[in-house]
Amino acid sequence: MNPATALDSLPPVVALVVVVLASLAAAVAVERVLVRLLRRLSRSTENGLDDIVFEEIRLPLVVSAALAGVFLLTADGGVLDALAVDAATRDALLSRPALTLLVLVWAWALNAIVNRAVDRVKDAGPRFDFAPVFSNVWTLVVIVAAAGAVLSVWQIDVTPLLAGAGILGITIGFAAKDTVANFFGGIALYFDDTYKIGDFVVLDSGEKGTVVKVGVRSTTLQTRDEVLVTVPNAVLNAAKIVNESAPGRRKRIRVPVGVAYGTDIDAFEAAVVAVAEAESLVLDSPKPRMRFRSFGASALEYELLCWVRSPVRGSKATHELNRGIYHRLTEMGVEIPFRQVDVTLVDGGPDPGVGGVGHPSVGDD
Repeated sequence: MNPATALDSLPPVVALVVVVLASLAAAVAVERVLVRLLRRLSRSTENGLDDIVFEEIRLPLVVSAALAGVFLLTADGGVLDALAVDAATRDALLSRPALTLLVLVWAWALNAIVNRAVDRVKDAGPRFDFAPVFSNVWTLVVIVAAAGAVLSVWQIDVTPLLAGAGILGITIGFAAKDTVANFFGGIALYFDDTYKIGDFVVLDSGEKGTVVKVGVRSTTLQTRDEVLVTVPNAVLNAAKIVNESAPGRRKRIRVPVGVAYGTDIDAFEAAVVAVAEAESLVLDSPKPRMRFRSFGASALEYELLCWVRSPVRGSKATHELNRGIYHRLTEMGVEIPFRQVDVTLVDGGPDPGVGGVGHPSVGDD
């Protein structure tokens, strides 16, 4: 049965009071029963996101229940018809303000749910480093949708606004094209999973460092000199990036070593590998190994291959290995050749332009 029809038997003023009291009772029932039940259910789960949802929809549910009476009053054939209140007045004073309030409270709740969820998960792991970007996008979407819904409720023609917004959008687009490019570049980097906070990256421009901040507009690297380098996301999106921390944190380093021809290469290889195995910065697995690369101009050219725990330890490990190899080969009496250049001076006789005496030409007696 239609509730509005059920009130026809009551005097208009009494029906109005009944509707108002019923709306307030419904709001109290939602607050005391439904919201508490949902809160109790959320506490029984380990996932904290449902707690956020139930906390934020509490107010919209109560407001919706409280405003149910407004729509009952303003329905055709309702109580206000009996009080000789015309439709235009009902819409202007009750229906449209009520709908506007509903749109605003639900938009606020939806935006708060996403923003609180982002705040909760952004520190949960590197996968969520770009979560604040989506929080900003979601806020913008909610604002635009809520504004459009409110304008529709009040039957405001948005066509002129859309035309003006289009022109304004084009103007802003040209003025802030770099900012827009950086924004979408950051989103592209997120979906590509190019890097995350804590990764050690090397750019094709030569900069390298640890990612310490990933923002909407730019990414910040901290170099080994503890200098912060801020790079726009649009530049990173178009650059070649070497992520030395992916897919694993460990890094293989290469230490070139040259040894003189005639050296016992078996003893030489064993000695260098022993130095690497004794170095604390070098991982035990995979094991260090030697590779004979080529016959050089003045040396047998080798490369020591070994692994360190993270890319930032590569330089320190190379330093320690070079020192250890040098000391060990010196103890063994193994020669480490170095490039030498021999310059031979040839006496070609007097300068032809001095004293008028020249070299005899070919064929002279």
